Amino acid sequence: PGGLAVATVGGCAGFGAVCGESLATVITMSAVALPAMRENNYDLSLATGSLAAGGTLGILIPPSIGFIIYSMITEESVGKLFAAGVLPGILLTAIFMTIIILVVKRRPEIAPLSPVYPLKDKISSLISLIPVIALFLVVVIGILNGWFTPAEGGALGAVLGFLYALLRRKMTAKSFWETMQRSTAMFGKIFAMFIGLKVLGAFLATSRLPNVLADAVVSLHVSPYLVLTAIILMYVLLGCVMNIMPMMMLTLPSIFPTVQAMGFDGVWFGVVLVIVMEMGQITPPVGVNVYMLASLHPEISTGTIYKGVLPFFLGMILCIFLVVCFPQIALFLLN
Repeated sequence: PGGLAVATVGGCAGFGAVCGESLATVITMSAVALPAMRENNYDLSLATGSLAAGGTLGILIPPSIGFIIYSMITEESVGKLFAAGVLPGILLTAIFMTIIILVVKRRPEIAPLSPVYPLKDKISSLISLIPVIALFLVVVIGILNGWFTPAEGGALGAVLGFLYALLRRKMTAKSFWETMQRSTAMFGKIFAMFIGLKVLGAFLATSRLPNVLADAVVSLHVSPYLVLTAIILMYVLLGCVMNIMPMMMLTLPSIFPTVQAMGFDGVWFGVVLVIVMEMGQITPPVGVNVYMLASLHPEISTGTIYKGVLPFFLGMILCIFLVVCFPQIALFLLN
């Protein structure tokens, strides 16, 4: 029981490994998984909650837009950030799956058993995933081994994805043009924000505000983990009203020097911060994943979806606690 919801979380993790963005993961996986769960009489809160929460994995499992933005602001290595995000991404996926199993074990009526398929059908369905897995491995392993830069890896991934779509005859002139329009609009907004960020950075550097803030925090002689807890709570609250990119751009230039002054590893903090950002994708009043699902399926209320994401929100808190207590979860692959 609950196998479809568990598979949905696994599918979100897999799609996030080739997409890197949470909204695209939610949109794609909802079209695939939600009809199947509704057909099998799943409780709508469980079905939509697993989709909204699973979609957040797209900004943690590399390649991740969250890590790319963090790298551009803090000048930490994006390759190291990608490597650091792998094990926490797998951990959070496992936590989400465990939550589903525990919830369904307590209330089996919300997730009836789905039909049993023969092994032959399962193997044939997995074969179609080989090109997607290969694409992910080529890009990530190439970046980690220094065969090409992250920018070159992104270009290679785009070209290979384009060729794969052509070979499967899924790419038409109309869909290609629409994709180019959406991409241009999105990156136009991103670069406009980066221009503003450069201006803000120049003013902050002139005022020395980040350095003064870092010195003031260090001079308090309180536990660095107390300050870290305050920073995490601040980002949780900001995540309720802001999206991930503007939140990073506005706060990191002043927060990151404080984090460094307290002796925390910049790559490790990036992993913690991205998990906190994930929480903002599903928290009211502006949980973008929740609103995206509600807009795609107007017959489902946002209250129903928020009810479903609550256990997964608690799972994210557990993941942050584990990564803070055991930093090697994030840093192990760097060694």
